[in-house]
Amino acid sequence: MNHYTIDELKIGMTESFTVQVTEDMQEKFTEVSGDTNPMHIDEEYAKKHGFDGRLVYGMLTGSLYSRLAGVYLPGEHCVLQEVRARFHAPVYIGETLTVMGTVEEQHEAVRTIKIKAVIINENGKKVSSATITALVNE
Repeated sequence: MNHYTIDELKIGMTESFTVQVTEDMQEKFTEVSGDTNPMHIDEEYAKKHGFDGRLVYGMLTGSLYSRLAGVYLPGEHCVLQEVRARFHAPVYIGETLTVMGTVEEQHEAVRTIKIKAVIINENGKKVSSATITALVNE
């Protein structure tokens, strides 16, 4: 876990991590969210509707933005204030995703940063993008 303070953060700083989406992650998200949409739990249903298989929940991939801010950028001192996410392409169980964020703005007076973030799949395709605002509370 990183421990960046507001003074250590600079515009252009970048952090990233890679994660493989697993069946276990999908099942736990189904349980926690209560979302039983068949696109996420029924392989044949999803294929019948034009997808390669069950879709990973958009909000499961979106939750990776919380990990980005809370563990990597800024890390320990992060208090999320806002996440504005867009989903560009489907994600499937087993895919490896790279989550990357770059400090775009820094406001020392109010101790906040704005992070431009993106999630790319193993084929280099952008599957999601977001703007994250975080309070750096040290």
